[in-house]
Amino acid sequence: IFKMNKDAQMRATINQKLIETGERERLKELLRAKLIECGWKDQLKAHCKDVIKEKGLEHVTVDDLVAEITPKGRALVPDSVKKELLQRIRTFLAQHASL
Repeated sequence: IFKMNKDAQMRATINQKLIETGERERLKELLRAKLIECGWKDQLKAHCKDVIKEKGLEHVTVDDLVAEITPKGRALVPDSVKKELLQRIRTFLAQHASL
């Protein structure tokens, strides 16, 4: 339990630093651009349309749609995008080693 609490504290500290420096917003913009560039957004949009067609518009809530597409959305993020984001976070952490 102590280790989990320590990990949660560390994540919160890192997240706070990312927010304070504006790096979190820059990373979000980078991610957004990369996902559009690689066709992820279009693939997910098509999947949403398929789910709505399959279940019928009147039988699908936004929450249902989110629950249905989230796993596929995560799985469709290319490894290259994940690696680039991770590298940027590592670089940020190295520059802010006092965390």
